Amino acid sequence: MKASKFGRITAGVLSLMLLGTACAGQRSGSDGSDAKSETKASDNMFGTLASPCGAGDAKGATAQGVTDSEIVIGYGDDRGFAQSPGLNKDMGDAVKAMIDWCNEQGGINGRKIKGNQYDGAYMQSVSVMQKACKQDFMLVGQGFAMDEAAEQYRVACELPTVAGFTVGPNATMGPNKFEAVPYPVDRYNASGLMLAMEKFPEMKTGLDAINSTSPAIATGTRKIESVLKGMDVEFKKCGVQLNVKGDATFVPFAEKFKKCDVKALWTSKTPDPAALGMLEALDRVGVDVPLIGEATWYTDFISKWNASGQGDNIHLSMIFQPFENADKVPAVKKYLEIVEGSGGKTALLGMQATSAFLLWANAAKACGSDLTRECVAKEISQVHEWTGGGLHAATDPGANLPAKCSLMLKLTGSKYEQIAPAERGEFSCPENAVVDTDKSLWGTELNEDRIATTFLKS
Repeated sequence: MKASKFGRITAGVLSLMLLGTACAGQRSGSDGSDAKSETKASDNMFGTLASPCGAGDAKGATAQGVTDSEIVIGYGDDRGFAQSPGLNKDMGDAVKAMIDWCNEQGGINGRKIKGNQYDGAYMQSVSVMQKACKQDFMLVGQGFAMDEAAEQYRVACELPTVAGFTVGPNATMGPNKFEAVPYPVDRYNASGLMLAMEKFPEMKTGLDAINSTSPAIATGTRKIESVLKGMDVEFKKCGVQLNVKGDATFVPFAEKFKKCDVKALWTSKTPDPAALGMLEALDRVGVDVPLIGEATWYTDFISKWNASGQGDNIHLSMIFQPFENADKVPAVKKYLEIVEGSGGKTALLGMQATSAFLLWANAAKACGSDLTRECVAKEISQVHEWTGGGLHAATDPGANLPAKCSLMLKLTGSKYEQIAPAERGEFSCPENAVVDTDKSLWGTELNEDRIATTFLKS
């Protein structure tokens, strides 16, 4: 079975609600080996990364949430959101499983990890942050859709975070904030667009976007338009804009694209009913062109919908290794073993939270007995190449810079397959892939250190 997959919230937080979760390949001991012994023996590695967990003699109540024997961290997701029960549950499940995995090895330098699990429930991020401010050493691997509302409280109480993801511009560029997979507002990883243009040279003169009246989708589309303009590519501007409140029919839009003679389509939309209605209408009027999107389209929901093949033109770029590559990428296999072994749900955001936990744990280990927030921040600020043991393309957490690489998947029927680079498990890393974004789209003011100034003390 396939896990639900989602690499990053890019345009419209509500789009997350569309993504379900499922399980992916479980470990079997049918080869005659002792599965328990084998797992224990491999606990000192997570893919290419040596485990940061183990016994030790670290001591001292060095900071809030740190004692001789314990480190208290906060984590969580929005699983209690009434309109979408279980929203991003895979993130909390991943961190919980990683805490157990780490504690089984002895903790961090002998200190066991205690996790305070929070439910942001979409609208409760402020109360979550107020609780975390009072008891946690740091926040680790969390993802709250409304993090922007809570950011002023996090900054005020000086609570550092190694987030699973951030959404709001002030949260994304905030002080004392690190991410294993950064998506800063002022930089963009264009390697996926470059890879798409290599595969589909017709994009150069025949590309347009499936736009929307949704402000989030419109902003995402404007960002891509700005990046493409720097690559000497301009949207054809066929005049298609879907209504965020819904459209009675999508055939007129499909006819517009046909009359406009598009050769390829970009979408910042996620696979909601409107997007699928648009694809079905394109198929009906005979517009047979590649649709290029992002990791939001890598989902079990879409693979099931595509039983008739109407989505066989879907291509998407990702910086994470897909679950189909687990046989090639030990870190993906390890993630599935750990989280599924704990009864948790698996998805790309779960891998993202796992990478954040490993980044934090590595830094915490390096601090030894002197486990302070300042030490962990200093250690992470010096990490300029991070893959989570091979879960994703290399990023620069220390400088809050995105990956420079990507891979492309194609959907055929119900199956996703890596088509570029041709070698499964490899990434495409073109030169000058990270580009500056239009300042008008940042959503916040940055100082000379690229830190959002909104909540900084004057």
